[in-house]
Amino acid sequence: MSTAPPYRPPLSRRNFLVNASGTAAAAFASPVAGPRTQAQQQPSNTTQVISDLGHANKIQLSQVHGPSEKDEKAPGPFLPQEKRIGYAIVGLGRLSINQFLPAFGASKYCRPTALVSGDHAKAQKVATQYGIPESSIYDYRNYEQLGSNPHVQVIYIVLPNGMHEEYVVRGAKTGRHILCEKPMATSHVEAERMINACKKANVKLMIAYRQQYEPNNRAVRKLVTEGKFGHLRGFVSTNSQQMGDAKHWRLKKSLAGGGCLPDVGIYCINASRFISGEEPVRVTAQIWQPKDDSRFAEVEASVSFSMQFPSGFIATCTTSYDAHKSQSFRMEGTDMWAEMSPAYAYYGMKLKLSRLADGQEISVYPEIEDKDQFALEMDHFAHCVITNEQPHTPGEEGLQDHRVIEAIYGAARTGKAVEIAQPKSFTRGPEPKADS
Repeated sequence: MSTAPPYRPPLSRRNFLVNASGTAAAAFASPVAGPRTQAQQQPSNTTQVISDLGHANKIQLSQVHGPSEKDEKAPGPFLPQEKRIGYAIVGLGRLSINQFLPAFGASKYCRPTALVSGDHAKAQKVATQYGIPESSIYDYRNYEQLGSNPHVQVIYIVLPNGMHEEYVVRGAKTGRHILCEKPMATSHVEAERMINACKKANVKLMIAYRQQYEPNNRAVRKLVTEGKFGHLRGFVSTNSQQMGDAKHWRLKKSLAGGGCLPDVGIYCINASRFISGEEPVRVTAQIWQPKDDSRFAEVEASVSFSMQFPSGFIATCTTSYDAHKSQSFRMEGTDMWAEMSPAYAYYGMKLKLSRLADGQEISVYPEIEDKDQFALEMDHFAHCVITNEQPHTPGEEGLQDHRVIEAIYGAARTGKAVEIAQPKSFTRGPEPKADS
């Protein structure tokens, strides 16, 4: 049973508008306080390392606007190209070409330095666009040669889910740190092997949960940690889309591990866990499978599931490959609620907060700068590599989502609630720094 939230005096309309928007806008600028395990402690030289990145030389411009206008902010500081962390991109599909590679333009600490692809002609075109030399183009057979490329410090795995384990394990043996797309694998057993391989090789493993670095999501998380919601009561979310190509790898179980649940439903699972700060203890679920639809011969079309958390907070979620695109969530507490629609998208998040003030329900739309989520996550990992810190979303975070996904499948298959054991250790590392 959860304890009563601390007493807070009645909130006026003016103070709510100021506090809600101000807190939300600054939510990603400071870490959440809390105890850390020994593995999560910052190295003693972090301050010196950060100074070396160029913060002391950040350009400061005088303000020309009056007090009624926003202050101008100069971008940066940025590392010079030769000092940036080099990324090798493994797999040149839509996510790499349309999102991740363009994000290097917004990155402070990273640069693309190598490509791995089975299509050499495509890789050559991409390399020309991003100034990557021909000698730094690899295929899947000579993948291990990344270990002898002095310009590669991080390997980014963006392959079909069923290939993640092989290329994370092979990549770890090269001595390079690994950023792996989600879902981390196709099962918790594969995820555990990936974690162990990286530990054995003494390299960092981070799972690309970009939403945990996105400013609006961090704003809601900060409001929860500050107790602004009171007791959390419910989380209602949907993440659905219409799949058209029946031959796409996401509809092949051996490559995807499942259908909509591990691909887009994982966003609902992870958001409820990350924002609430709790881990689910029980799930119920139903799966809908259309007949005579070649798209869903191997994987599910739609899943509805409910997760119960230790405090009594309940997350109710729907995900589908057979519905018009819909992305939203609503976090409800005893004192306020927050709603994001669209949510889970690459850009354009819209956050709404609502709370009673002066006897009236007041809603605000915080002005939070839209930032490139891929640049934020790659910069965070680069920061961890430079300062030797634990990533905020390590392999253990991906492992926990797999345990939840498998419990949901089990509940849908049996028609009964499935219990989930609490993690034996942390699933997240320290909060990301403001500059990363």
